[in-house]
Amino acid sequence: QVQLVESGGDLVQPGGSLRLSCTGSDFTLDAYAIAWFRQVPGKEREGVSCISNNDGSTYYSNSVRGRFAISRDNAENTVLLQMNNLKPEDTAVYYCAARRLWWPSGWNDPVLYDTWGQGTQVTVSS
Repeated sequence: QVQLVESGGDLVQPGGSLRLSCTGSDFTLDAYAIAWFRQVPGKEREGVSCISNNDGSTYYSNSVRGRFAISRDNAENTVLLQMNNLKPEDTAVYYCAARRLWWPSGWNDPVLYDTWGQGTQVTVSS
């Protein structure tokens, strides 16, 4: 069964850093576009970042651009999200998602992704 597993969520102080991992089970992640979404209770799931499966292009929401970085570690079949200078408003459950067919528009539309992980909690608080 195709699965994604997130890890790395934690409680961190404002200004701190975390690195989230998304690992594929029973499929090779570099054949898929992989995105990170986040969600807080009562709000819609928000696209944070994405890495394409054709040329490795990366995409970021305005709220995280310059602080977060997405990358692939193909040897580990993992996609990483390095999060720096974290703010309280980054607090959310973070999900990774995969899709095979790629086009840039709609990279942050959760409806276009068909495989999801279970989520990992990130809490930014002093």
